[in-house]
Amino acid sequence: MTATARIVVDLDVTGATINRHVYGHFAEHLGRCIYDGFWVGEDSEIENVRGIRSDVVAALRALDIPNLRWPGGCFADEYHWRDGIGPREERPRVVNSHWGDVVENNHFGTHEFMDLCEMLGAEPYIAGNVGSGTVQEMSEWVEYLTRGDDSPMARLRRANGRDEPWKVPFWGLGNEPWGCGGTMSAEQYAYEARKYATFCRDHSGNALMRIAAGANEGDLQWTRALMEALDCVGCTLYGKPVYQAVSFHYYTHSGSGINTEDATAFTTAQYYDTLAYASEVDRILRGHIAVMDTYDPDGRIALVCDEWGTWWNVEEGTNPGFLFQQNTVRDALVAGIHFDAFHRHARRLQIANIAQTLNVLQAMILTDGDAMVLTPTYHVFEMNKGHQDAQSIPVHVLESPSTTARGAELPLVSSSASTKDGKALLSLTHLGAEGDLDVSVDLRGRGARVARARVLTGDSTAAFNDVDTPEAVAPAPLETTIVDGVLSLRLPPHSFATVELDVD
Repeated sequence: MTATARIVVDLDVTGATINRHVYGHFAEHLGRCIYDGFWVGEDSEIENVRGIRSDVVAALRALDIPNLRWPGGCFADEYHWRDGIGPREERPRVVNSHWGDVVENNHFGTHEFMDLCEMLGAEPYIAGNVGSGTVQEMSEWVEYLTRGDDSPMARLRRANGRDEPWKVPFWGLGNEPWGCGGTMSAEQYAYEARKYATFCRDHSGNALMRIAAGANEGDLQWTRALMEALDCVGCTLYGKPVYQAVSFHYYTHSGSGINTEDATAFTTAQYYDTLAYASEVDRILRGHIAVMDTYDPDGRIALVCDEWGTWWNVEEGTNPGFLFQQNTVRDALVAGIHFDAFHRHARRLQIANIAQTLNVLQAMILTDGDAMVLTPTYHVFEMNKGHQDAQSIPVHVLESPSTTARGAELPLVSSSASTKDGKALLSLTHLGAEGDLDVSVDLRGRGARVARARVLTGDSTAAFNDVDTPEAVAPAPLETTIVDGVLSLRLPPHSFATVELDVD
């Protein structure tokens, strides 16, 4: 049975610009994300440039990757940056106590990360160590990276082979301080965040966005405490608030909690519950934004969702501490739902980072020796990249099928749109597990012609790509028509689609 949906898109009404940085990524020293992921070493038989894997770089460049967050995650608050500079053979070995209790050789450190960012054309987002570090340690890392004269840290950087300073726009003040980053109260962390932010200086024209580590999901009290901490005498730096952004984390599962359910074996009820949980990100965003608007109606402080994605059980036979999971059509639809919400809240949300880029959680890419597989989630990022730095457009879903999940109604259509440089991009997610969906989209305000339309799906909600079937889930052309300003198309079940338009 074919269901129907009706949508109105106002092509001539533009809203906030969708910051390209909401398409950011996250790479932690966790499992095979860094080692045997990005980093294979200069002596590897796998093609690399200075130890960094070449096919992975090429694949991520195709996404126009805007930023990369590193070194964690929980690992950030036990990472001491001086362990990762200087000759690799002389770097100390440490224990990665959070992730697998394995020994870390520190061969991938500050210079390697900055080299990777330059290869990717991505801006670095570094998470500093608040949990087990010191204010001085973080302050000197900023200086080491960004100062251009003959200061002590600039001289140390030059001694390690880098003459010119780097640009590092984003600086995280720790990670999850309510948990692995120190088990602090909101008020205790707010005090620490102000102190650490004060000593993270803007050197040599490099302006930092200092990002206070924020709430777990919908903990609005945490956001309130961070905003209240800015409302004090002297809580400014360089004429602006002492930190310029507040973050939160949001992981999706089907209701039993993270790391409790299978990535590929799930019931239809679990499928819908997962999508309902993902859809809750819109409510979470609205809650944090409402708190921030109370204290900061002019929008000086950015909201950042620097960890998001699905979190399933690890694949059988893999290290439980490495968080390696398969990536299905269900995960791709979770990504589509998140991006629609991110686009709707573009006024305040300025950065988001999928967890994680390679071989960990909801990854873009899976590697197996010299083989590389692009996941369904990767394709959502690629199909959606035209939204980066485009102006959001109102989308009104007038009619949609629905189902019940997590005790509430779940609409089976999610959508968003944007415009830039005489073009528009419409994203559509059909959440229905079964049955086609006939969609009519009333394109109002400007003339439009379809330049390209694509659809992403698989033969089931659990379909995935692997070494043997790398294109089981891949974009395919989608047939569309426009008659009298109404775009018509048919979406297969459990699918994500984009329609690129030339507009008058």
